[in-house]
Amino acid sequence: MKTIDRRTFLGTVAGAGALAAVRPGTSFAAGAASQPAASGLKKAVYISMLPKELGYLEKFKLAREVGFEGVEIGTIAEAAVAEEIRDVAAKAGLKIHSVMNADHWRFPFSSADAGVVAKGVAGMEASLRNARLWGADTVLLVPGVVDAQTSYKDAWTRSQQVIRERVLPMAQEMKVVIGIEEVWNKFLLSPLEMARYVDEFSSPWVKAYLDVGNMLFYGFPQDWIRTLGPRIVRVHVKDFKLERGEGRFAWKNLGEGDVDWPAVTKAFMDVGYRGWVTTEINGGDEAYLKDVVSRLDRIFAGQKPIV
Repeated sequence: MKTIDRRTFLGTVAGAGALAAVRPGTSFAAGAASQPAASGLKKAVYISMLPKELGYLEKFKLAREVGFEGVEIGTIAEAAVAEEIRDVAAKAGLKIHSVMNADHWRFPFSSADAGVVAKGVAGMEASLRNARLWGADTVLLVPGVVDAQTSYKDAWTRSQQVIRERVLPMAQEMKVVIGIEEVWNKFLLSPLEMARYVDEFSSPWVKAYLDVGNMLFYGFPQDWIRTLGPRIVRVHVKDFKLERGEGRFAWKNLGEGDVDWPAVTKAFMDVGYRGWVTTEINGGDEAYLKDVVSRLDRIFAGQKPIV
């Protein structure tokens, strides 16, 4: 599949001090629309799950009304739009907890082309500046892509060099954590590799952004959680059904696929993760979003999302 298809399938392409920023699972105060789960996990939504016909204020108010405490937003290049988002999120009482970098697929740090890498660095700088403006403490980054032109070793060494020399200094200055995500980029295919990749930076500003679901083709999320442990800074949740022996899958709502949600929640509790969990699935109307929140509530209670 094309590198951007994971987001396309979901319809998700869209336009506290330093100590809190580096502590996995850091809590933010919840607003009045919902109460934090007993597990300490906090419910968030990726912005493109919200109705596209609504303006930002209406989107954010709806998110609060259905029970989400926070939102994750993709990189916004236009300063006026970024400032509008900051203002209306505060008005709606919705926490912007992280930023999804928009350019890591088009301009990967693993590229041998210096021009491509420079554009990738510029995109990451924009994401970090968004995070600082919005009061978010994490930016999601896919660090590199293995393809016919880029070997696994090259993806590892090139991406680490770019992050260490050109991105990490900005993140440290802005006090924003770089959250490395495992995704369908043919790179960082095991939790042991992800742990090593993160650890080699020896920095509190580089951690793991765990996506529950992305590793289902080649592993189990509960294993990734226990292996990564305190390295986890943020979490995405999605679900899909594998077609065994076919190498294919179908996207599903939470609880309708192959993720063992009680085992996943137990693993989070066992490693002490008490942070933001962002739904990254198909969007819908108010009734649909309320159902997604109810499924999250069951997941956080250690139950299956649907009866």
